[in-house]
Amino acid sequence: MISGFLFKAIREQIPRTQEELAVDLGIDKSTIQGWESGRRPLSSTKAGNLVVLRRKLILLGAPTGLVSLINLAMDADFILGEILRSRPTKAEVLEHPLAGWVLTRDTTHMIGWAVSGILPGSVAVELGIPVPRRGPVSTAPILGQEMRSRFFDNLQHAADLVEAGDERTALLRRQIWYLSSYDRTRDAVEWFGGVQRRGRIPSAGTGWSPRWAEARSVAAAMARQGDPDLLRDFIARSITDNDEFETANLNYWAHWLGLDSRPQTSDDFMAEQEHQAWDASALLRQFATRLDRAGEYTDLYVHSIWALMLSRRGLADADPRTARGLAAQARILLDGGGLSPQSRRELESVHYGLRVGGYSNSRSNSEGHQ
Repeated sequence: MISGFLFKAIREQIPRTQEELAVDLGIDKSTIQGWESGRRPLSSTKAGNLVVLRRKLILLGAPTGLVSLINLAMDADFILGEILRSRPTKAEVLEHPLAGWVLTRDTTHMIGWAVSGILPGSVAVELGIPVPRRGPVSTAPILGQEMRSRFFDNLQHAADLVEAGDERTALLRRQIWYLSSYDRTRDAVEWFGGVQRRGRIPSAGTGWSPRWAEARSVAAAMARQGDPDLLRDFIARSITDNDEFETANLNYWAHWLGLDSRPQTSDDFMAEQEHQAWDASALLRQFATRLDRAGEYTDLYVHSIWALMLSRRGLADADPRTARGLAAQARILLDGGGLSPQSRRELESVHYGLRVGGYSNSRSNSEGHQ
């Protein structure tokens, strides 16, 4: 469904009618109709034919970035289909598509597109339209109400099966929590509230473990649901001033934003303390690009920027354009409201370091405000 909708967007960008594109590709119009409607999944196309298809679309003038998202869309379609297919038993839950694969932001947002109507930023950028601020858009590959209800019901059912599970199911639980936060219905509020009342909100613990990653995702999910307190508490108690946790947080950001391209089948990569497989300058640019639309995650963005710049001295000096943009966004946030006291202190520190043209003295400035 998602890949078919994306294919339609690509066709319209070239632009071609279904009939014209069928002639260009040397296929039947009915095939294109099947792809775009979701009746004939793109994923059923032979791998070799799919490679040829992508190349032909680019030769016809399709945006290369949009064509490159086809694989992500097919991945999201697969996960959607598996979740919608059935409610797993306790014996089957470890085979759940979210149990052994760490999703990235782009794949997660593709799934969110189908269950909430929120346009992924990666698609918006390629279409040349303003990146949405978390609200639904007028056109989307969105599931019908019955299918959306089944999707969230099946997710929550799987979470309930492993609610008291061990670390082997922490990845499954945390990814279910996050995807479930796309559900803004009253039923979702009651489910989240029930988990809290039963005392099932995970603790981060004293050292890194999959439980720490789970606690981070749960805090993020609750923030998306409109409750920022758990996320702010997690930042203060389970990230700040702990080198192991600070590194795990940045490692996860790098994977989430696609800067660490290694496929991950567990959350263990977050614990890597040395030889990180990502570029710090690229991560800072990603933060700077997204800070103005971080919404409910602004506190987490601010702390992560602060921690990254402290751990990589001179990072902002090496990229003046990013530094200028980040300083401007920091000033806007500081002039407004909504930041936690900790976030305000950290952002003042960041802004001071950027304003004076370096970050080496900004930590002492931050500590002076505490």
